[in-house]
Formats: sequence, C-alpha cells, structure tokens
Amino acid sequence: MEITFFTDPLCCWSWSFEKPWRKLIDEYGDGIRYRYVMSGMIRDWNSYHDPMNSVSRPLQMGPVWMHASQITHVPMRYSVWHEDPPASSYPACLAVKTAALQSLEAEDIYLLNIRKALMEKGLNIAKPEILLQVAHETQQQFPEKFNALQFQNDWNKEKGKSGFRADLEKTRFHNIGRFPTLTFQNGNETGIMITGYRPYDVLLQAFQQIQPIVQP
Repeated sequence: MEITFFTDPLCCWSWSFEKPWRKLIDEYGDGIRYRYVMSGMIRDWNSYHDPMNSVSRPLQMGPVWMHASQITHVPMRYSVWHEDPPASSYPACLAVKTAALQSLEAEDIYLLNIRKALMEKGLNIAKPEILLQVAHETQQQFPEKFNALQFQNDWNKEKGKSGFRADLEKTRFHNIGRFPTLTFQNGNETGIMITGYRPYDVLLQAFQQIQPIVQP
C-alpha cells in the first residue's frame, strides 16, 4: 500500500487530522509506504484567496481555525493570526523538505514539531529563526533520528528547494486544492482519494477498501 499525503504546515485541518493519521501508521505501518507532499498552500497573502471560507488576508484565517477546532475538538492557537501571522507557508514547506534530506522519519518528526510550534505555541513558522529553533528542539528529542547541524547546513545551502519544487509540481499536476488530501494505491493500480479532515473510522475504511486483508 502506498499513501501520498498532500498537506501544508499551516493547514488547520491537517493538524486536526494528525491523531487519526498517526493511529493508522501505528496500527498498519508495516503494510504502508507513505510520502508527504508539501503543497505550498500560501505563497503570500497577495496571491492567496480561499473563496470557500472567504479568506484573503491573515485576520480572516483565525475564525477558520476556531471553527475547525470546535468541530474536531483539537486545540489551536488561532490568536496567532492577529498576534504574529505567518506571511507564507513556503518557508515551513521548504524546511520540511530540508529535513527530508536526512530521512522520511526525520521529515515526519520535524513536520509534526513545526505543526506543534504553530498550533500549540502560536509561533510564526514563516520565520527562519523559528524553523531553526524547532530543528534544535527536534534533535534534543530525537538525537539518533534528527541532526540539527545537518539541517542548518542544508537550509543555508537551500538544498531542500528541488524537493519542494517537485512537490509543488505534483500538487498542480493532480489539481490538489484542499488539504489534507490522501491518495491510497496498491500494487494492482487500484486507487482511492480522500480530501479534507476525516475521523479515524473513515480513514480506516478507505484504507481497507484498497487493501482489506491487512490486519494490525
């Protein structure tokens, strides 16, 4: 089973989706290969417009997060959108692809940590100094899995750019405009896509529709 996870570090619905996603990986990880695609949700606020939620400037994002938090019962620091709003999601996406140069596991834990920095602490993850701070904190948590010095060197040399560029191209090619979006595919070319936040039972149903023989 291959799962492609289209997401963005600034996406509140992707944050709400962390718990069901982690549960699926914990229970069925031996039968899953997965990859993250950083989709660059907000290049900048001059070009961003979400007509579904009537969002075209930072202050309008706060109520969207508040709504998502109320529906999913996942806490979010939506005050960030009037206290210190991120100007773009591109730096965070680039940082995730920089972490990915070390390993999928490094990418995974770093993505989770910058989500936490934003959603739990209200830190502006569009700022390079915050992204580097999270890298050092990630190394302290997982010294055997994440190297902050390597991350900083790769970040300074912009080595993650090609990976992020490839992710943007993949997102455009598949016309992905909502996050999270997951595609499930098995070796027989059978596939299914789910878009938006889903509780665990719906995620599991989609997974087992493609590969029903897998048991935890």
